[in-house]
Amino acid sequence: MNDRDSGMNWLSKITPPGMSKIFSKRDTPDNLWVKCPKSGEMVFHKDLEAGLFVTPAGHHMRIGPSWRFQFTFDDEYTELDTPEVPRDPLKFRDDKPYVSRIQAARKKTGRDDAMAIAVGQIGGVDSVVLVQNFAFMGGSLGMAAGESFIKAAEEAVKRKAPLIVFTAAGGARMQEGTLSLMQMPRTTIAVDMLNDAGLPYIVVLTDPTTGGVTASYAMLGDVHIAEPDALIGFAGPRVIEQTIREKLPEGFQRSEYLLEKGMVDKVVHRRDIPGTLARLVRVMMKRPGSSVPKSLTPPPPDHVATDGGSH
Repeated sequence: MNDRDSGMNWLSKITPPGMSKIFSKRDTPDNLWVKCPKSGEMVFHKDLEAGLFVTPAGHHMRIGPSWRFQFTFDDEYTELDTPEVPRDPLKFRDDKPYVSRIQAARKKTGRDDAMAIAVGQIGGVDSVVLVQNFAFMGGSLGMAAGESFIKAAEEAVKRKAPLIVFTAAGGARMQEGTLSLMQMPRTTIAVDMLNDAGLPYIVVLTDPTTGGVTASYAMLGDVHIAEPDALIGFAGPRVIEQTIREKLPEGFQRSEYLLEKGMVDKVVHRRDIPGTLARLVRVMMKRPGSSVPKSLTPPPPDHVATDGGSH
């Protein structure tokens, strides 16, 4: 029996007894270092957390609902249950059943679907926040996401509070076919409900916001804020180039380009979004209040199944 067969190698031979447990793989998480997509620099995960998941090169990493809520609300907030919908209305299957994809996404994120709703105060003003989670099947817009948007709008009307939506999506959820596309007019009607109630609807566009989400509620806000260099559009730039057979302008469909063209009101660094939202809701609701969150203590990671409830 050689060393390979006995499960040993040269390192295990010279490692003193008990030391292997100290340096076990589980003590070294896979995400200890994160590579910045913009610069290629390796960033220590704790430093990334401390920087609100913005790399030293300025790249805004994608983050989930728990971090968004923690960064946005003044202090405590309460997550609301999202509505239940049929899991697989069309019995869809491609290379695997749709139900299997949903189960895998739920296990990965600890969330029921792509939307999460929370209520709390922003700048001292009661607010409802809806976050679209790109980690859940690309934040795709399906029945569950549509129902969650409507519930968030109804909650805002009930509380007479502004609705803030953080968008992040690759488009409609193809596994739900026309039922997915119907969420575009349904969410548009929900926005009209906010307008009729005289309540602010603020959209924070994050990377990426594309497809049917851009063609509906993402572009219907009273105010549109965008994180730096976020991809925002309907079809992706590669699809557009192949269709028109022309090279697109530099930075096309990015936040700064859309700001220049008037589709975005302001491009805001992540650290400044809470203060910006606080000032907006105070002015739009004609209410006094504090301007910045009290703390940015890291919440439980989004992959933990118990994530949710009061914080």
